[in-house]
Formats: sequence, structure tokens, C-alpha cells
Amino acid sequence: MIYRSKAPLRIGLAGGGTDVSPYCDIYGGAILNATISHYAYATIEPLTEQEIVFDAKDRSEQVTYPVSDTLPIDGKLDLATGVYNRIVREYGRMPSGFRLTTFVDAPAGSGLGSSSTLMVAIIGAFAEWLKLPLGEYDVAHMSYEIERVELAMAGGKQDQYAATFGGVNYMEFYDDNKVIVNPLRIKPQYLNELENNLLLYFTTTSRLSSTIIEAQSKNVVEKNQQSIDAMHHLKEQALMMKEAMLKGKVHEIGSILDFGFRYKKQMAQGISNSTMDEIYEAALKAGATGGKISGAGGGGFMMFYCPGTSRHAVQTALKNFGGDFKPYQFTERGLFTWTI
Repeated sequence: MIYRSKAPLRIGLAGGGTDVSPYCDIYGGAILNATISHYAYATIEPLTEQEIVFDAKDRSEQVTYPVSDTLPIDGKLDLATGVYNRIVREYGRMPSGFRLTTFVDAPAGSGLGSSSTLMVAIIGAFAEWLKLPLGEYDVAHMSYEIERVELAMAGGKQDQYAATFGGVNYMEFYDDNKVIVNPLRIKPQYLNELENNLLLYFTTTSRLSSTIIEAQSKNVVEKNQQSIDAMHHLKEQALMMKEAMLKGKVHEIGSILDFGFRYKKQMAQGISNSTMDEIYEAALKAGATGGKISGAGGGGFMMFYCPGTSRHAVQTALKNFGGDFKPYQFTERGLFTWTI
């Protein structure tokens, strides 16, 4: 038997960064995001040999360990190792050795939540194999705990919940790791218009998001008022985006994105840079009404809202920067697992 899973990547539309502690613990955070048709995949194949093989196809990395209750966190495919150690600790030893094969449609550091989405997919594959009694909130919270607490990888909470639940969601974040996922029922014509007008542009550079997120968290701890005020405005942006999408005010989405872009840059140094600012201004000049940096910033994907037929002019203008446009569709479904 083969046990498989896939979980969708996401684009954050508003509120990005307010899901990061300690801001959300003190003030409460809010984010609006949507999953897209690019995925993280995980496959588990039980083996007769008493060995564990982690094979990351997109990274061309493979490691092999003897079957053990605890595997070393040694910088070699630690996401898979972290999930394995947690599953064994909570549910006992695996029934056999196995091969875990993974693949992600976007590179790490791209700003689409690829690492957290992969974590969710890996948990999903184990849950399918071992028939673990895990609901959506359980999977998302376990993924968060392994990645952020046990592996000490800096970041927020939205990615794990987006990948698990799927669809368009307005998420609220509070202290004690309380998360409320509110699925939004967006009319198809509004969602199709957003999909048609929102360009996803890869700058061809990735970045270490943890550095930016650590600086953002430090600003809150040190009571940097400019940074905290910027996060307050981004939380406000999430509410603005929620209303615009539910009421079909799609013509306002570009300006709402632009509102967030201006404030996001004030959260921490390194979120934007001169090249990304130049790309952003070129897109506006070509007809976009707003946009944003996906994820923590510093590189990876950017997105631009292009009303009417302006997307073609924006694509032409951005060709000079050497990046790539990534086609996508919004998806309704989150983590999905199956057995063959």
C-alpha cells in the first residue's frame, strides 16, 4: 500500500505579519488568505527493511536512518524528522521502516508558505498511514508546534491553518495559541474577477524569512511604536479586504493592497528593497492599482492587482526585471489524503 497527501500553498491577501508572536498574543491578529493550485506532496511507502528514508525530490536531498524512537535534528530535512519524532512520541513506534517522498511546487523562501504547507502534508501522510484521529485544527496546531516550537523556526501561524483548511479564510489569532478560522463564502464572480486580475510574480530570488520575522518580533518586544502601529494598520487591512471580497467591491482591492504594502515595509527592515520597490512602481505605472510582497518579504513572490485589461501591460513592463509569472487558480479544498 502507498499512502499519499497533498496540501495547497497560499497567498496572503491582507493582514500579513499580525499572526506572529508576540504581536498576536498582545493585540490579537487578523489575516485574510486564499489557497491556490500549487501544492506540497508527501508519499509514504512502508519498507521491509528496518530503515527510514526521507527523499525530498524538489531539493534533490535524501537521508537514511535506522529505525529509532528519535531521529537527530541535524539540518538534513528537519521538517520530516520533526514530524517523525512527534508522531512516535505521541502514538508509538512505526509498524515498519518506510520511505517518505516529498515535493513542493514552490521553492522554500518564496513567500507562499511552502515550508509549513509541506509540514501539513507530511503529517497528513502519517495520519493516513497510521489512521490517526486528527481533525483540521489538530493537524494545523501540531504543524505549528513542531515547526515553531520544537524546531524553533521563526514564523507565524497562518500557513499551517491555510494549508489544512483550504479556501478563502479570514483568520483570527489570539494569545495561548488560540486560532479561529472563518471560511468566507465569496460569490464565484467576485473570486473569478480577483483571480483574473491578480498576477503572481516570482522575483526569482528567495530569502530566509526567519531573519525578517525575528526583527519584526523584536520590534514588538522593544515597543517600537512605528512597527506596532504598522501592524495595527495591517490588521485593519484584513477587515477592509474581507468586506471588499464579500460585498464584491473588487475595484477597491488594488488600493487595499497598496495600503498594506506601504505599512508592511514599516514593520521591520528587509521586508522590501530597492529592486522590489522598483518592480512595484513599474507595475503601478503600467496600470496596476496595488500589490504586495508575499510572505515575510525580502524576495520571493510579489502580486499585483491589475483591473480591466491592464494585466497585459503589467506583464510586459515586468519582463525587464527577469522574473516569472506563475499561473494559478484559487482552490476550495485543503489537506487531502488517500491510500493506493
